[in-house]
Amino acid sequence: MSDVKVLGEFFFSQLSNKPIWDVQGRCIGRLHDLAMRWDNLSPLVTGIRYAKKIPALIPIQWVESWDAEGLHLNTTFDQQQTCPLHDDETFIGKWLLDKQIIDLEGSRIVRVNDISLSWVSRDNHQFVVLVAVDIGVRGLFRRLGIEFLLKSIRNNFVGCQYIKPLENRTSSLQLTREKEQLRQLHPADIADLIEEMDYKQRANFLESLDSQQTIDALSEMELDTQVEMISQMDEERASDILEEMPADEAADILSVLSAEKSEELLRLMESDDAEDVRELMQYEEETAGSLMTTEYIGLPVWLTADQAINELRRLAPEAETIYYLYVIDEQETLEGVLSLRELIIAAPHTPLSELMHTKIVKISPFVDHEKVAEIIHKYGLLAVPVVNDQDQVLGIITVDDVLELLMPDRPRAEIHSSLIARRRLRAKGGHSE
Repeated sequence: MSDVKVLGEFFFSQLSNKPIWDVQGRCIGRLHDLAMRWDNLSPLVTGIRYAKKIPALIPIQWVESWDAEGLHLNTTFDQQQTCPLHDDETFIGKWLLDKQIIDLEGSRIVRVNDISLSWVSRDNHQFVVLVAVDIGVRGLFRRLGIEFLLKSIRNNFVGCQYIKPLENRTSSLQLTREKEQLRQLHPADIADLIEEMDYKQRANFLESLDSQQTIDALSEMELDTQVEMISQMDEERASDILEEMPADEAADILSVLSAEKSEELLRLMESDDAEDVRELMQYEEETAGSLMTTEYIGLPVWLTADQAINELRRLAPEAETIYYLYVIDEQETLEGVLSLRELIIAAPHTPLSELMHTKIVKISPFVDHEKVAEIIHKYGLLAVPVVNDQDQVLGIITVDDVLELLMPDRPRAEIHSSLIARRRLRAKGGHSE
């Protein structure tokens, strides 16, 4: 491994606007910005912008030292030997200073008040690297020249490996690393980050997310933010996202969009997915039908426990919940219900008809939200089936779908946990675990 030695550390604010002196003692300009290339985990400084109206750069290799008087070059300045800003480079100050970035480690949006750089030596070569950004008030005071007032306050740094600028101007290597770090964030954290961004920042950030991350994050957002996100996407991507979302959530979003926009997105969706969403959109806003999802586990009544488990493996990835398994006949008429636990502990060859409970709590799609909440609360259910007049299953309403109706100010996870605990204490109505 190469031996890396730190020769010096400094802040961008300490160099900004400092004079630049060549080896002959001539002042050839001032440091207006630093060019950077993200070639490794630590971004490398490649050049110095020495004049506002001249795009050329002084190569960083020309710098011999710096002190209170400015930067000192190790050669005679020759404008003919300066270099341009390349496509894979960007200006540190213009790109980061005073800009909002994502702190990937803290899952928050912060503002850059200063930039920490190091002068390092490795294999007999010297480099200037971006080490971290200062997001604390001390960085702001440093730029104002009054840092001495806050010497008792610690600096607040975010390492360069944990920053994601909201303006997409990084190398493919950096983008790959950022995407890997984003995959490790919880969808709720991603949703919170998006909520803090302005319209343009949200559009740029969405490009960093893959489809599943976008879907998971959308599920954590308020409806108005979901609508805004879908509206910002091009129609092809928006339709793909809506296809993969739970049908009830997609229906909620499309119901708010204009009729023309909604119809265009439905047209681009796969026909089966679009049909499910259209069915849900027909219900009035305050009815059970508007809360339900069509993604549930329906198992044929003639299956054995072992066959049902194999079928469950196939169906589970698309289901909203697998706590309850609904037993249906050829016409999708609801015959019974059993819990996942009951299925797993049953003897392999036991028919579902012997395992299922036939006393079922169920509701009509036309009852109001208050009735739905009352039934789920009364029986301690995690989900309730919605059926038509012929007892055919139209969908289910999960406890998550009524959380905000019951307790809008409490965290979703907290309410869900309490209802699960309550459910275990009060197994009733043929839904015992």
